[in-house]
Amino acid sequence: MNAVTVTPAERRVFFALWPDPSTRDALHARARELPGPGRPVPHAHLHLTLAFAGTVDASVAEALAQALPAFPAHAVDLHLDRYGHFRGARVSWIGPSSIPPALETLASAAARACRAAGVRLEERPFHPHVTLRRHAPTPPEVEAPAVPVVWHANHLVLIESGRDGHPGPYRVLAERHLLSSSNASDGGDR
Repeated sequence: MNAVTVTPAERRVFFALWPDPSTRDALHARARELPGPGRPVPHAHLHLTLAFAGTVDASVAEALAQALPAFPAHAVDLHLDRYGHFRGARVSWIGPSSIPPALETLASAAARACRAAGVRLEERPFHPHVTLRRHAPTPPEVEAPAVPVVWHANHLVLIESGRDGHPGPYRVLAERHLLSSSNASDGGDR
């Protein structure tokens, strides 16, 4: 009997910047060191969300994957130098105190791609962060990191979270490597 591959009718997806291994390790260490309660985000799930499409039809997820080549091509240098907490979502995070224009540009491209594919996004300002802990009540006041996490963010991805539209393990559906300023003039997409 031949196995049949079944494509899920729905996918839970989002655009994100995906950390390189050393940045991922640094973020995971910060998640473990952060004072207060909560569950550290799994090492393999650390990312910075650009736009959350949510649960969409598989054809919409495919359209989002096809949109990646139209995104701006340049990497973003991030200095994650402040901690924060979202009370409603019960997450603790690390993010930049100053948002680089290139990051705003990528987030805008991700939002445009979602809207062009028919996704209705929540209307709220872009607040870049990497979630470090989930199920975290408001922690005690935490000082800024003594040393920021410096991240040359050059890996753009469309992630599927879980299967069949339900949350779960992450899987990269599409990816694009962004150019560093040093190789941007050669036109190559490395």
